[in-house]
Amino acid sequence: MSSEEQEEADEDIRYFVRIGQTDLDGTKTVERALNGMDGIGRRAARVIAEAADVDRTATLGRLDDDVIDDVIESVENFADHAPDWMANRQNDFYTGETTHVTGNDVELTRNQDVNRMRMIRSYKGIRHERGQKVRGQRTKSTGRTEGTIGVNVEAIREEQAEEEAAEETE
Repeated sequence: MSSEEQEEADEDIRYFVRIGQTDLDGTKTVERALNGMDGIGRRAARVIAEAADVDRTATLGRLDDDVIDDVIESVENFADHAPDWMANRQNDFYTGETTHVTGNDVELTRNQDVNRMRMIRSYKGIRHERGQKVRGQRTKSTGRTEGTIGVNVEAIREEQAEEEAAEETE
């Protein structure tokens, strides 16, 4: 590929593809670019590419607009063409439906869930409030967030050197 052909190919590429509220890198493959979205992992990106009938190794920025629209639609309707076990929001507390949350909604729903646990004073909510481990991990030796101060070896050596110097002068 000559330099002129390379420049023409670079002009055809869209460097940013916007899906939802997320800008994806157009220079990456479809599968890797979709990984950049919150709520979409490698397996979900592969399912989305299959649902949109897109080659997952194709560069996202080189795709046509109608193909990118198909990818956007399959991201938005991921829970419809993916098995229930693959969705990240199974049996929602309020609606009871199985959905798949992507983008900024992932963090918002997580915060809402934690706040609900805090409000009803569940065990997990109390652990979240205190900043302790929530999922049954051991806490005897790890997860210490208090200001534990280790041994400052340099300060001890300086004190010893000062004491030795004081003894020598006496």
